[in-house]
Amino acid sequence: MMKNTSRVQPAALPVQSMRRRRFRVATLAAIFALFALYVAWHEARGPGERHNDELPITQAHADDASQPSNAAGTPAAVAGGDLVKRGEYLARVGDCVACHTADKSRPFAGGLPINTPVGTIVTPNITPDPDTGIGQWSDADFLRAMHEGIGKGGERLYPAFPYVEYTKVTDQDVMAIRAYLKTLTPIHYAPPGNTLKFPFNQRWLMVFWNLFNFNEGRFVPDPKQSAEWNRGAYLVEGLAHCEECHTPRNFMQGLKTSSRFSGAVQAGWHAYNITPDKNSGVGNWSDDELAAYLSTGAAPGRANAAGPMAEVVTDSTQYLTQEDVGSIVKYLRSLPPISGGESRPRDQWGNPAADDVTTLRGTTVNAVNGAQLFIANCATCHNWTGQGIGASAPGAYPSLIHNSAVGASDANNLAMVILHGVTRTTKQADVLMPAFGTELTDDQVAAITNYVTKQFGNPQSTVTVDQVARLRTQQ
Repeated sequence: MMKNTSRVQPAALPVQSMRRRRFRVATLAAIFALFALYVAWHEARGPGERHNDELPITQAHADDASQPSNAAGTPAAVAGGDLVKRGEYLARVGDCVACHTADKSRPFAGGLPINTPVGTIVTPNITPDPDTGIGQWSDADFLRAMHEGIGKGGERLYPAFPYVEYTKVTDQDVMAIRAYLKTLTPIHYAPPGNTLKFPFNQRWLMVFWNLFNFNEGRFVPDPKQSAEWNRGAYLVEGLAHCEECHTPRNFMQGLKTSSRFSGAVQAGWHAYNITPDKNSGVGNWSDDELAAYLSTGAAPGRANAAGPMAEVVTDSTQYLTQEDVGSIVKYLRSLPPISGGESRPRDQWGNPAADDVTTLRGTTVNAVNGAQLFIANCATCHNWTGQGIGASAPGAYPSLIHNSAVGASDANNLAMVILHGVTRTTKQADVLMPAFGTELTDDQVAAITNYVTKQFGNPQSTVTVDQVARLRTQQ
């Protein structure tokens, strides 16, 4: 009996292993079958299908609506009678021109390279040119691209095009943008192709990305909130796509929804935390300061827009109505505060320099010296004390004291401003700071950055020469 038992036991192990293997195969097959059914169901849903959640934003609070309105609060009769003008405004809200313009002499003709962790994506031509633009697209094609991230030929679009947010925009607003784009001058220009690494150059893989990072569907107003709040939510979560820059990414480069609006780094620039947290976010800003920043790019004693945000102000937010800006502020105020670990607000650091000019006078400097470089290159506009020139006038040179870029916990934005300068044109002022990237070496830029943060801002915020070298290559 002992011998027979010893022969049976080894034979039982392969049987158990085979059963486990068959179970795993069956499980994988079931998952694949469910996935295939999902894909078939999703593809079968035509872009012409109406959604019950496509309701005007003002209907979220019926007491506030005196007449039928569209999603952004414009009376339906006005929107119908002036569709192109409405579409131009909405295209401003979405800042379409920023991504779809590489050469200002060819607006909306695309060609702008966008660097991503998996390669470079080049934006397409969206002028009405029939061969290189979207002149042959139907309204259904345009709706499907905006709402589902699918191009005219059925190809999956990459999420550098923010359809993750645009899916929330109502049909009537999408069609208004479409009407405006049809009026643009057709530009015959074929942008260069994308340069993505394998397997990311396989568009069909976006099906899997969408499963985890995309929820198709229009914005649903919250009946418990006011019309103003709902309008702000519709703009911020939809066309304005604020999360694309201000929300960190997960490992798949999708938005990390658990940390919405808590800040992220994009192409070297830090898009700061805009939740109401009093230290890490904008909780200590007044409503008027937030509105002024969106409308002019400047909130004296708080921040001055630079880099991508300066472009957003120039091309988009300065054109928003006071009502829409107020709605955005209202919505941002309601977000859950998220702490980034800062011990004090970014704009509450710094003191004027006392005697650096006197100390350096007559001194021979034989090495890279941040104070000397600052006085030689920056003091003409920002004053050697760091207090700026012109106080809070529209064209003033901003103070480096109580300045978000100088008091931030990382010095990325300050170094990027020194390297690449600032260009911001609004109805109030034409702001220009020259780029010093071609004038100063990496170690000189690092020295100035570290002097400024130590003297006028957060002394714990520093950059290395290697970090500056990497930032120099960013767009």
